[in-house]
Amino acid sequence: MKTRLKMMIPFLFILAFLAQAQQVEQHAPEGFDTYRADIPHGRVDTIAYYSETVQTDRKAVVYTPPGYSADKKYPVLYLLHGIGGDEYEWLDQGNPQIILDNLYRERELAPMIVVLPNGRAMKDDRATGNIFDSIKVRAFATFEKDLLNDLIPHIEKDYPVYTDPGHRALAGLSMGGGQSLNFGLGNPDIFGWVGGFSSAPNTKTPEILVPEPSELREKLKLLWISCGDRDNLMYISKRTHEYLARHQIPHIFYAEPGGHDFKVWKNDLYVFSQLLFKPVDKTSFGKYSVLGIPAETNVRSADYPQILPDHRVKFRIHAPEAKQVGVDLSGKYDMKKDEQGTWTVTTDSVSPGFHYYSLLIDGVPLADPSSETFYGMGRMASGIEIPFYGGDYYELREVPRGEIRIRKYFSGVTRSWRRVFIYTPPGYDDSDRKYPVLYLLHGGGEDESGWAMQGKTDVILDNLIAAEQAVPMLVVMPDANMNAPAFEENGLNMFEAELKEVVIPLIEKEYRVETDAAHRALAGLSMGGIHTLYTGIQNTALFSALGVFSSGWIYDRQKTVADKQYDFIGQHKEKINKDLRTMWIAMGGKEDIAHDNGLKMLKKFDELGLKYTYYEYPGGHTWPVWRDNLYRFAPLLFR
Repeated sequence: MKTRLKMMIPFLFILAFLAQAQQVEQHAPEGFDTYRADIPHGRVDTIAYYSETVQTDRKAVVYTPPGYSADKKYPVLYLLHGIGGDEYEWLDQGNPQIILDNLYRERELAPMIVVLPNGRAMKDDRATGNIFDSIKVRAFATFEKDLLNDLIPHIEKDYPVYTDPGHRALAGLSMGGGQSLNFGLGNPDIFGWVGGFSSAPNTKTPEILVPEPSELREKLKLLWISCGDRDNLMYISKRTHEYLARHQIPHIFYAEPGGHDFKVWKNDLYVFSQLLFKPVDKTSFGKYSVLGIPAETNVRSADYPQILPDHRVKFRIHAPEAKQVGVDLSGKYDMKKDEQGTWTVTTDSVSPGFHYYSLLIDGVPLADPSSETFYGMGRMASGIEIPFYGGDYYELREVPRGEIRIRKYFSGVTRSWRRVFIYTPPGYDDSDRKYPVLYLLHGGGEDESGWAMQGKTDVILDNLIAAEQAVPMLVVMPDANMNAPAFEENGLNMFEAELKEVVIPLIEKEYRVETDAAHRALAGLSMGGIHTLYTGIQNTALFSALGVFSSGWIYDRQKTVADKQYDFIGQHKEKINKDLRTMWIAMGGKEDIAHDNGLKMLKKFDELGLKYTYYEYPGGHTWPVWRDNLYRFAPLLFR
């Protein structure tokens, strides 16, 4: 008997997001902001309008495009300044009229009117004195009312413009970038196009900024978030991007070289303006960014590798004496060398989650000194964490936190010193309660640190426990490597002895845990799944739940061991089915190297009448799959 579950994960958005798209222009060319006398020019005027909000006349600058005619209708871009500027800041330092004139000459721009208002909505709105005074800062928030109720109606009365959100855009720099995101995303019925350039801390937190993600998905034509890589405000743009991506809101996240200055903002205007008021190909959004964001697995202050919004990875290595340099990350890539001896390459899109990788320098695979290393592939290897936006179950959150503890012990089975990693749930040290235990095993080429480091076990369990989706439990992660071949019976038997005679007694002596089968579970991935099959099925008096991730008897290599287990199941089927509350078997889809072996094993289980639940999560034989397996398996335990 069996139960089959096949997970249809929310990757439709991710797949579209990563899709190959049309060629896009990523950066302004030389001379994009240079005045050209031999081309038609737009006109710049200063206008006045009465503001009911401020109870006074206010000024704004209006740019009308070359060939402007009162007999035609135009869309409008409202372009906002920073905290130290006013309606003239863009003209004085950004030359938007020159940038736009040049783009019109190249036929790259939809004709539009650009309005540059003063975003400091107060009677004395000059950028004088203490510009950070709380009254002046509040005036930037007040400008939302002035914009919506006074300025936009004035423009729509005095100029031939369209009055629907599909023809109205809002963008700005720094403080104006925060205003643009706050006002634009807060009023999707007013603005269909929104851009935040180097948005400042006045930007609302993402949860407040976008409380209803579905509304923006439906109404917004383009959302642009950009920032220079040397800008101290990058964290604002990054957190906004990550929230938008997690909630599957299409947007362009554009990281570029530079700081908090007009060199960056002029380039932003150049690229952003060409997208406005035209048909939008949202599958191309991930291709715009010039730079990526340093991976969270980089060592401190390392700029590379960088992850681009579409999950391509950009590498840069300085190795002037090397003859050939490459990267092995979900495929091999040759790097190109510049005159300074720096090698670069950008990979194809890489699936979300954790991946091992190596630098290939003159044919030798090496760890990247810019990345954290992890024990995997039988050695210390570089690892890279690709952001996962299909859920937040292994995202650090403000919830009670458990601990990962490391216990060294001497094993009477291996006659050597060994380590075990132990997750204790939040509040463990503050109570005298006893907890159930999940014994969780790593795969081949890895060790006891695998589930704690690559697997993010503590974060997954903390989040599950905080959401009351899993009961508080200890997770014990022992070293499953023995001084014997891992897939032969003597190696399997030795680990069974290690677990039963050393690890379990140690945990039950030194930690407050329940000591009956109902409160013990055993699970493992790949090689650890083989150990789970071998030890777990023969010891249902010890375990009430088994989890087998990306594993199954390798019949060509393990026929003798597998046949013995099948015989054992045949003789003890009723007891095994009665003892095991949960027998949970998972694969990483057809691309999982264990998939075929696993299905052959399940066919045999069906013939023998062994009860189990089968689950698939596409992703292959990788940590993204196994993290999801733990996330799905843990809530089934000890209920």
